Amino acid sequence: MPQQLPVSTLAATTTSSPDPKKLTLIPLIFIIYFEVAGGPYGEEPAVKAAGPLFAILGFLIFPFIWSIPEALITAELSTTFPGNGGFVIWAERAFGPFWGSLMGTLKFLSGVINVAAFPVLCIDYMKRLIPDLESGLPRYLSILGSTFGLSFLNYTGLTIVGYAAVALAVVSLLPFILMTLIALPKIRPHRWISLGQKGVKKDWNLFFNTLFWNLNFWDNVSTLAGEVDKPQKTYPKALFVAVIFTCLAYLFPLLAVTGSLSVNQSEWESGFMAIAAEMIAGKWLKIFLEVGAVLSAIGLYEAQLSSSAFQLLGMADMGSLPKFFGLRSKWFNTPWVGILLSTLISLGVSYMDFTDIISSANFLYSLSMLLEFASFIWLRRKLPMLKRPYRVPLRLPGLVLMCSIPSGFLIVIMAIATKTVYLVSGIMTVAGIGWYYLMRLCKSKKLFQFNIGGEEIGFEENDEERDVAHL
Repeated sequence: MPQQLPVSTLAATTTSSPDPKKLTLIPLIFIIYFEVAGGPYGEEPAVKAAGPLFAILGFLIFPFIWSIPEALITAELSTTFPGNGGFVIWAERAFGPFWGSLMGTLKFLSGVINVAAFPVLCIDYMKRLIPDLESGLPRYLSILGSTFGLSFLNYTGLTIVGYAAVALAVVSLLPFILMTLIALPKIRPHRWISLGQKGVKKDWNLFFNTLFWNLNFWDNVSTLAGEVDKPQKTYPKALFVAVIFTCLAYLFPLLAVTGSLSVNQSEWESGFMAIAAEMIAGKWLKIFLEVGAVLSAIGLYEAQLSSSAFQLLGMADMGSLPKFFGLRSKWFNTPWVGILLSTLISLGVSYMDFTDIISSANFLYSLSMLLEFASFIWLRRKLPMLKRPYRVPLRLPGLVLMCSIPSGFLIVIMAIATKTVYLVSGIMTVAGIGWYYLMRLCKSKKLFQFNIGGEEIGFEENDEERDVAHL
């Protein structure tokens, strides 16, 4: 296996001043924040499922067994292979082109399906202020308009998206900061240790899925590595700050509301934070929080659409996809083909009843994370002398232990899936396998132009040669 640095690495190491077209530390922190969370919106079902104490403990402990390991892996591998392929590069370098392609399919499908939820979420919050958006033609047109409008913002440049993420995060978090401060005199600490109402059965499936949904996707930012200024230094710092910032953004509002309000446990549905804001401070704060929810959904859409689009560009750079997937805009240097394709797929999904599809996307994400953990361990074993600008400070047994705990959790999540989820996920996985062999056929028949050798200098092996190298 060659060990040359990618082209993007060479550019980063020879640049003394920040590139204005590249992402710097602060915008990257907030893009990571929106890749993962976007605010405390959506944490409420954890209280409904298991009561205040378990919800607080969950958001306090779960980051240590899931978020921090995933962020550490992302920091090491993104600085070692700072190309836009991200996790696709990691799997390809560890196990060969087949597994890299499969990783790309699993991540892309789960990503664009998640993206589809955010314009719908925007409209669902706005309909509380504009009832005509409840259903019918106004709803369909508003989803269509918001999807293309948000995608155009993405098209104008990743640096613009980064600074927009900073502004969106500040405004969307402000109502939670105000609610927490106003709630302080009303907090009764004994409410935090409540195990929930008597007679209410714990829903551990909902509880763990809520934690998982709110604290994953740390690795999505890896597909932007080629667009980050000095990624070897910037990524570890950004991930460290983002982990702390995200966890505190979940924990403080949860402590404030559970400590200051005594309500029926069943009321802790998604969106209850807005009701709690009205109970604590009045209707003005409820409206402010709902506006913040819309802004948060916009930030989530922009961050995750960027990751999906740049993933396709990275896979085209690697030679896993035809060259046209890597086309950039002449005006903004953004991957317009990736943005357009991701937008169209997410738009189609957004008009469907996609409860099972989203569950299937989570299943695919779980499969891809198992492959990601395996790639991380195998690269450490296979290429121990490879230069790693940031290295997780553990030896191989410690790394195996670090990855085994979240891997066990992923297996549990997949084991409790429904038959429909198994079926849809199976079809998508088989389609991903078929896509790899279709691309190989296109290469052999020269139906499309492909990059040969990928992103690395001097790396000119074809698929067959790389397959042999991995035997």
